[in-house]
Parts: sequence; structure tokens; C-alpha cells
Amino acid sequence: PSYSFTFGRVTGTAAWDLDFWGKYRRASEAARANLLASEWARQEVNATLVANVAAACFQLRELDLELDISQRAVASRKESLELTKTLEEHGINSILDVRQAEQLVYTASAQIADLERRIAQQENLLSILLGNNPASVSRGLDLVGQPHTPQVPAGLPSALLERRPDIRQAEQRLIAANARIGVARAAFFPSILLTAAPGFQSSALTNLFSGSAGLWSFAGTITQPIFTAGRIRSSVRLAEAQQQEAVLTYQQAIQGAFRDVSDALIAYQKNQEFRTQQELLARSAQDAAQLSEMRYRAGTTNYLEVLTNETNYLSADLGLAQARLNELLSLVQIYKALGGGWQP
Repeated sequence: PSYSFTFGRVTGTAAWDLDFWGKYRRASEAARANLLASEWARQEVNATLVANVAAACFQLRELDLELDISQRAVASRKESLELTKTLEEHGINSILDVRQAEQLVYTASAQIADLERRIAQQENLLSILLGNNPASVSRGLDLVGQPHTPQVPAGLPSALLERRPDIRQAEQRLIAANARIGVARAAFFPSILLTAAPGFQSSALTNLFSGSAGLWSFAGTITQPIFTAGRIRSSVRLAEAQQQEAVLTYQQAIQGAFRDVSDALIAYQKNQEFRTQQELLARSAQDAAQLSEMRYRAGTTNYLEVLTNETNYLSADLGLAQARLNELLSLVQIYKALGGGWQP
């Protein structure tokens, strides 16, 4: 062409979606609630880990106690076996008494081997819970020496349940579901978009950024959905149904929390009563075993009586160890049910 013009132009565009109906505010509220729900879920994992470690530790110490009981029983029964063999050699007792004494020794020895296996496996479990490789675990207080104080007070306030992580997680999920209803309903209303495009334009590069070379434009856009084949209405119904689901989940979490606390308190009380009775049973069985041993040494009874009472005593002593474990596990259950104990 006879004449040609070259223009230089630099522009920038900015857009603002006006949140007139609160769509983005509600979406931000839902996202924030989901974040808090994830945080409470993490705390739930921590509380569960603490409870599992405590329970595994108590179970390990209970196995240690059973092993000690079985080892003492083997030592005592070996002495009784030697006495029975001596009496049989002198014609006082029969070979049947010897075989019965051997049964007591072999039964307790078999329990020792099984207990050692279970202890090693429990140590591996506890090591994994602590984040270590399977290995032996250092011991603390034995099962009998584990503290039970402070005692669980009566009349625990239900407000303690508010700090349970699962309840707080369900609460935040309910908040998020409720906010998503607002997001879905906002789709019914028009979307208002404001756009601005400032910049510079000039025929000479030297004058591109001068005052006279400035340009700008501003525009607004309103978009209104007309026909969506029921998609928006269905989205609102889905959000409302999810909110109702979250309400039921929240109610279920609260009811489950009350049940957990009630079950834990009942278990702790009844396990205490059971342990007390088991202590009486073990003491009585021990006296019976000692008396039958004295009668056997004096020759006033046969070894069948010793066999029966020794078996009853070992069973009662092992049952007492299990009762002590159940009492401690009930404390762990109360701790977890109350979201970290009963201290305010």
C-alpha cells in the first residue's frame, strides 16, 4: 500500500466474578470445614494409636505374669515329681502317682513354650505400633504394679464428649454438607462478571507509555441459566440428601459416644468386682493345693488329690492375671471413649 501504519499495543485484562449470591463464600465454608474434618480425623488416628499402644503394653505385661506363674509352677511341680519318684522307689507309692506328677510338669512346661511364643509376637506388635522394627521391648512396671489412680469419678459431664475427634469430624462434615446446599442453590441465579482491560496503544514505540497513549475498557456480563434439563434442581436435591446423611451420621456418632462411655464404665466396674472375686478364688485354690501337698507328704491321701488341686490353683492364678488385664483394658477403653480421659 501507499501508506502503512505500525501500532504498538500493550494490554492487561482483569475479571471479577461478583459473588452476589454467596456461591463462593459457601464453597469456601465447605472447603474449610472439610479441612477441619481431616484434622480431626488425624487426631482420631492419634487417639486410637495411643489406646492401642497402651492395650498392647498391658497385654505384654499380662503374658509376662502368666510366664512367671507357669515357671514357678514348673519349679514346684518338679520338686513334687522328685518326691513322688523317691516314694515310688521305696514302694510307698505306685507308678501311677509318678505319671500323674509328670503330667503336671509337662502341662506347665508346654504352657511356658506357648507363652514365650506369644510374648515374642506381642513384642513385635508393640514395636510396630511404636514405629520400630520387630524387636524385644524394654519392660516397665509389672501388671500388678500398674497404677489405677485417679479413680474414675462419678457423674462425668457429657460435655467431655465434645472433644472426641470422631464427633468433631462428623460435625465439620455436617457443616460442609450444609454449605454445599448454598453452592448448589446459587446456580439458579444469574452470574455477574465484571471485566476491565487497561493498556497502552501508540503508533510510535517511544510514545507507547505516555499519558496520551493510554486506553481502557470496562464491561459487565450477566449470565442466566435458562434450560438445564433439571440438572440444577437435581444438584440441589443431591446436596440436601447429603446434608441429611451428614445429620444422621452426626447423631449416630453422638449416640455411639454415649454408648462407648456407658459400656466402658460398666466394664471397668464389673471387671473390678470380677478381679476381687478372682483374687479370693486364687487364694483359696493356693491354700487347697498346699494342704493337699502336705497331706500327700504325710501319706494320708493319694496323688490324685494333689493333681486336682494343683491344676485348679494354676488355672485360678492364670485367671487372676487375665482379670487384672481386663481391668486395665477397661481403663484404656474409658480413655478412648472420653476422647483422652476424664480430666477436664
